[in-house]
Amino acid sequence: MAKGKRNTKNSQAVKKLAIGGILTALVVVLQMMGQFIKFGPFAISLVLIPIVLGAALCDYKISTWLGFIFGVVVLFTDAAAFLAVSVPGTIITVLVKGILCGLVAGLVYKLFEKKNRYLAVILAAIACPLVNTGVFLLGCVVFFLDTIKEWGAAGGFENVAQFLIIGMVGLNFLVELSVNIFLSPIVVRLLDFSKKINK
Repeated sequence: MAKGKRNTKNSQAVKKLAIGGILTALVVVLQMMGQFIKFGPFAISLVLIPIVLGAALCDYKISTWLGFIFGVVVLFTDAAAFLAVSVPGTIITVLVKGILCGLVAGLVYKLFEKKNRYLAVILAAIACPLVNTGVFLLGCVVFFLDTIKEWGAAGGFENVAQFLIIGMVGLNFLVELSVNIFLSPIVVRLLDFSKKINK
């Protein structure tokens, strides 16, 4: 009996690693393609969806790992303007926002999973972009405030807060949040349905 339990546990661990590997590749591809996926003038990042899926299909360790990979890829693809101002500030901001959005999504999912799996996915899908954007804004204030003020003034914004909220995150954040809330539970439901069919 103990051997059977151990085999089941090992099988589940291997399955989690396989799913984590697939989601890692998806995070890399979606982040690299993110600049080409547009909603009007805004680039829409779909990369948070596999992070939420990692939380729902695996656990908070996998979602945290996926957040870390997200941060690493952002450093190489989307952080040039900030790297030119402060390399340490950019690295800290980008990696911390990625890691925390994955960790919080995983913990939120775990907290609500027993009450309702799909509610847990929706709440994780809300938490992930909120943490990602919140840490980004905090990093902007801590490491890049003078530069952000200059960018805001050049863009015609009255103050730095207005530029941060409207100019830098604004509609883009709302669209990403909506897409994440809408698509994450649909993908989990489809995967659950597929699992039932294949039994």
